[in-house]
Amino acid sequence: MHLHKGQEVEYKKRHDEISDELKSLLKSAGISDYRIFLDRSTGDLFAVMNTHNEEKLQALSAHPVMKKWWTFMKDIMDTNEDHSPVTIPLEEVFYME
Repeated sequence: MHLHKGQEVEYKKRHDEISDELKSLLKSAGISDYRIFLDRSTGDLFAVMNTHNEEKLQALSAHPVMKKWWTFMKDIMDTNEDHSPVTIPLEEVFYME
């Protein structure tokens, strides 16, 4: 994901104030240990989360609470036409347990 220049404080603020409704939705979709990291030099965001149900995760994009969040965030980050964040799939090149 990519954050617009100068929006670092606002991005953190919005996530610090995330609604209980959205938190519950994410948890009900099986998401845990969700972290987002920012590369301040580029504005790139990198998210890591555990998920236990790929089907529920995919269904989030149709949920009104998720769509509301995306619309709320679209002014400070790169988004697609449906206001979802632009993401770039990454290829795992190393893993060690």
